[in-house]
Amino acid sequence: MLDLFDTIAPADPPFEPLAEGAALLRGAALAFETEVLTALDEITLQAPFRHMVTPGGFTMSVAMTNCGEAGWVTDRTGYRYDPNDPNDPETGRPWPAMPSCFLDLAVHCASRAGYPAFRPDACLINRYEPGARLSLHQDRDERDFAKPIVSISLGLPAIFQFGGLKRDDPVKKFAMRHGDVAVWGGASRLCYHGVTALKEGVHDVLGRMRVNLTFRGAL
Repeated sequence: MLDLFDTIAPADPPFEPLAEGAALLRGAALAFETEVLTALDEITLQAPFRHMVTPGGFTMSVAMTNCGEAGWVTDRTGYRYDPNDPNDPETGRPWPAMPSCFLDLAVHCASRAGYPAFRPDACLINRYEPGARLSLHQDRDERDFAKPIVSISLGLPAIFQFGGLKRDDPVKKFAMRHGDVAVWGGASRLCYHGVTALKEGVHDVLGRMRVNLTFRGAL
């Protein structure tokens, strides 16, 4: 039986609509790869990955960190960006500044998807190891839903799920490989989305993991 990853070939269109206001940009991050991975190492030295706890008390299988003017956090008190206390709660220091190569990548991809005015102020960085997953959810903690989400996939391939505005709406599945980018905004800004459990594997550059950069206008 064919795996979903086997259905994606180099001849696939570089721009693939996901829904109204949403698109998949195949390989759009590859031109930025070297600078982005170097900057990522510097960020995680300052603000290491950690497994956050949900308000319900569950430890997330995905490890997270942030860069930019604010960081997304979750604990027993809730999900949030806190402009009044924008520091990393584990270190007490400000989250690392967003590198210029991160900003350039996000702006480039947003523009290609139809959002030329997008300038992110936060980047949530997720690290998936085999077995880690992200259940269907909406990105609702940002203050301005007029701004899109730009999601960069690096490392091991993953299955990205994209649904509708209600949790029980039909869900489409898309194979995401190293360098692929998903952008959603406008009518799709509050669509449910997630990532199925990451399969075992070893990527040539990142090894046994997938890293996802999600750029947002949070504040």
